[in-house]
Amino acid sequence: MASKKRKKNRKIIPYRRPRADIGRLIFGVIFLYLLINIFIYMGHDKIQFYEVAEGSIVNDRPYTGLILREEQIYNAENSGYVNYYLREGKRASVGARIYSLDETGRLDSLLKENSEGEQSLSDENLSDLKKQLSSFVLARSDENFGAIYDARYALEAAVMEYSSFSALDQLDKIAKESGVVFEQVTSPQSGVVSYGFDSYESLKPEDVEMASFNRSSYTKNLRKSGDLIESGSPVYKIASSENWSIVFPLSEEDKNLYQDKSSLTVEFKDHSIETQAAFSIFTGKDGSSFGRLDFSKYMAQFITDRFVSFEIRQDQARGLKIPVSAVTEKNFYQIPKDYVTLGGDSTDNGVTKEVYDAGGTNAVFTPIDIGFSDDEFCYVAGSDDGPLKAGDYIVKPDSQERYQIGSTKALKGVYNINKGYTVFKEIEILDSNSEYYTIKQGSGYGLSVYDHIVMDASLVTEGQILYQ
Repeated sequence: MASKKRKKNRKIIPYRRPRADIGRLIFGVIFLYLLINIFIYMGHDKIQFYEVAEGSIVNDRPYTGLILREEQIYNAENSGYVNYYLREGKRASVGARIYSLDETGRLDSLLKENSEGEQSLSDENLSDLKKQLSSFVLARSDENFGAIYDARYALEAAVMEYSSFSALDQLDKIAKESGVVFEQVTSPQSGVVSYGFDSYESLKPEDVEMASFNRSSYTKNLRKSGDLIESGSPVYKIASSENWSIVFPLSEEDKNLYQDKSSLTVEFKDHSIETQAAFSIFTGKDGSSFGRLDFSKYMAQFITDRFVSFEIRQDQARGLKIPVSAVTEKNFYQIPKDYVTLGGDSTDNGVTKEVYDAGGTNAVFTPIDIGFSDDEFCYVAGSDDGPLKAGDYIVKPDSQERYQIGSTKALKGVYNINKGYTVFKEIEILDSNSEYYTIKQGSGYGLSVYDHIVMDASLVTEGQILYQ
């Protein structure tokens, strides 16, 4: 009985094969499709767009020039230790005390002893020293390390001048009491004082050559208080005139750019100065071309400099500003303007083209899309499916004159994408630098403000469909 009961309870369940999950399969196909497209997208160059805007570009040209001044060098009549009483760049009047010489070197220490404890720098003096130091820090350049020493000596001379005023009033008394014998030297002329010597003091424009700009061979000797001066050696110099010049090498491009100019706007960024200068071109000693800028002010600000960096301001052309990378070229057929006419009652531009068939030669009006025009020609894009092809003949209106299509010209342009696909638009460049062009605005066949163009023209072809 038990065995029969067990047999009755035993059920046989048939094995069912798993059915395919259609949803998962579809999801997997979509995922694979998206993954493939992502890899394709990542492997292609990205096409970026640029919105055309009005503007201009800064195209100032940087130069390094050589300063020429009217400089008179004065030599020491005797030997001794020098003490200067005017700082570098200070203007001296006739008879002003410039320096003193003493044989023992004791005068310097006596002046310091008599100024300590009684004479301190005024707020005005300190303000001037801070201004000099701040100007140096702002203009400092790693390429011009020697300027650090120039600034140091200039500051030392200024401190010596400020701290010695009261002592100088008693100089004769101090020297007499101490037994120090010294020689006082005054200026025979008025002008700006300098204590640096570089052998360029007598250089004239006609003596300038390219070798004059070799900074590696340039040396400058700077005198300072406490130095031992030999008789007959340079001790100071005076720039007596406010008129001074900068000369600088000119390339052929520079000569073409400036040949009609008689004045230029010059900016000295290190000195925060912008001014007008008379301009001329001359030939140097070695036959090279140089530019000359003549100034009638600011000479004292550059008294410590022989070489100076500056920029020449350029006239800024106003127009539409576009990236250089957006510009490409395309060949256009040249069609004389007097061959272009309007077709019948339409306002479409076109030409009368000769068409040959079994019945002979017929003159047929053919609309054309003018990409650009100048005083002599209209320019029409050439293509395999275009209305005009090389070898076609067109007829001049009201005449029997014929012109054969074939002559082409490469025009610069960009790809406009306002319609969702690339359309070549010709441009007329007014100005440029390494990054942007300024192009003419208002051309009937060109660009307008807010047009969208391809930023890198090398990534697309004409007629390519794009999605912004």
